[in-house]
Amino acid sequence: MDEQCRNCPALCETRAQVVHGYGDVGADFLFVGEQPTSAADETGVPLVAGPDGDAEAETGGADLRRILERLALCDATSPREEPLLENVYCTNLTRCREPERPPTDEEIGNCEPYLNAEIRMINPEILIPVGERALTELGKEYTTTPVEELELSDAHATTIRGRGFELVPMIAPPEQTDEQTQAWVEHFAELMASDYRQTKGRQGR
Repeated sequence: MDEQCRNCPALCETRAQVVHGYGDVGADFLFVGEQPTSAADETGVPLVAGPDGDAEAETGGADLRRILERLALCDATSPREEPLLENVYCTNLTRCREPERPPTDEEIGNCEPYLNAEIRMINPEILIPVGERALTELGKEYTTTPVEELELSDAHATTIRGRGFELVPMIAPPEQTDEQTQAWVEHFAELMASDYRQTKGRQGR
């Protein structure tokens, strides 16, 4: 992965660093957000939350860590800037932060080879698009459902059959209601307890 990437000149001026994926490289579950949060830009860890009380208004990790902790997928005692993830890998559509706007189609296209490389490397069982943009972009490639039919509000906390992977979309944690968070946690807990690895015929690790 290129730590000095300059494919998007505008983002080179706004980023603190290039934020590539992070987590368990043998993971079954791969979470994909839109772009690095301010905390991720600082730490280099995608989807990481800011300090307690720092409410990220964008797609990101404001409450994702707590969700992962509830599912026993993140060690609650591990540092904020270096969470210990179990069976989870986190990444974004884009690697560099633009604090004033969402990424452009061109910027997402420039980062697509990085994302594709991570997906091939991790070879997960389940893709978790975090937010509307991630669902749209992953839906184009990995489902047979027309993109215009992929409504995040309806797809949240459901499983979408895909091409090579199943998708379990998630509304961005800062935008979830308590009820939506509970629904997603319950759905994902049921999925984890199922024979989800049979989707690709892979044996348990």
